Amino acid sequence: MFDKTEVKEINRAVLVGLNAPNLRREENADDESLEELAALLDTAGGACLGMILQNKSAPDPRTFIGEGKTEEVRELVERLGADIVIFDNPLSPSQQRVLTGELGVAVMDRSALILDIFAKRARTSEGRLQVALAQYKYLLPRLTGMWKHLERQEGAIGTRGPGETQMETDRRLIHRKIDKLEEDLKDVRRVRATQRERREKNEVPVVAIVGYTNAGKSTLLNALTGSDIPANDRLFDTLDTTTRMLEISDTCTVLISDTVGFISKLPHQLVDAFKATLEELTFADLLLHVIDASDPHWREQAEVVDQLIQELGAAETPRLEVFNKCDKFVGDILPHGEDMVSISAKTGVGIDTLLSAIEKRLDAGVRRVELRLPYDKGGILDQLYREAKVEQVEYGETIQVTAVCTPKTLGQMGDYLVEK
Repeated sequence: MFDKTEVKEINRAVLVGLNAPNLRREENADDESLEELAALLDTAGGACLGMILQNKSAPDPRTFIGEGKTEEVRELVERLGADIVIFDNPLSPSQQRVLTGELGVAVMDRSALILDIFAKRARTSEGRLQVALAQYKYLLPRLTGMWKHLERQEGAIGTRGPGETQMETDRRLIHRKIDKLEEDLKDVRRVRATQRERREKNEVPVVAIVGYTNAGKSTLLNALTGSDIPANDRLFDTLDTTTRMLEISDTCTVLISDTVGFISKLPHQLVDAFKATLEELTFADLLLHVIDASDPHWREQAEVVDQLIQELGAAETPRLEVFNKCDKFVGDILPHGEDMVSISAKTGVGIDTLLSAIEKRLDAGVRRVELRLPYDKGGILDQLYREAKVEQVEYGETIQVTAVCTPKTLGQMGDYLVEK
């Protein structure tokens, strides 16, 4: 517990969760999810003063946790001097409205907290567009609560009509903003599609780094490419996608990018809004699923990521499971298998093995070769530009070409190969 005098100028929160057998798994709360909620609160710049986990057969329709537990939370809020209560479970707009009145402080749920973190962390214009869209979609069904002061005057002359008019005005305004943001994000998708066509034309493979938040994705990108992306030990430290060129070998160069971290109970508004970014996963040639091997709950976290990858339509994309933070692994044997690599992005252990694994999956049978083409076979040079990576062309008695070719293209060039 925090002493009230220790925390100033930041939100002081009591965290509440409900565990009920009739709730879906992703809607339920337990000790681990409350600890994760406390880490999210810390990321948002708040402080956890206390936690309450309620076990109940079913949620209360009005207060979600029941009248008795609501009173217990209110007493704890008063005793600790909290100014906000955050629920680990999703709350309906009416439950949030009732609880705010009963507890006497602001009430929000996990989704609202994650949205707040994203709003603070988004740096690029694209990221801000996506977060704003998610926030407006979250806000829309909660507008009624903002006009509660008019509900108390129901029936009074001159109140009901204007109240409804103002609420409808707000709804129309938000719908217009949502439409505008969705149109702007369509433009983002069009730009991304053009960039993808360019990459495909140049035949540059794309590797996407995915994983649970704080698994070490940015640290891995730094280790692979020598970048200096900020990589701190906190949830959702990096939101905006970063892409770098990575030369794995003489015959294998790729574009590698990190993506926004996933988390259990990720608000569906965010998943929808970030599809402009996350759809890149479906076009990647290889996914690196980074897993925090030092976290005792890594299996559950990996399952969350797998489910979201499937939801985004990238289940068929080839994948390597990269078990990071192996230097902090507690146990006898690290996870191992054909499509698994254990590394420490921080210390560099296993990075060479990972590079070899990436090359094996992307560079099978690719060779750098020299060809001599007669001038009347200029069409073959056009084919090489389309299907291979042409590095050098010299015009002499023949057209001398140095190119990196796939086995399929090599099979068609046998008459022109210069054997070494």
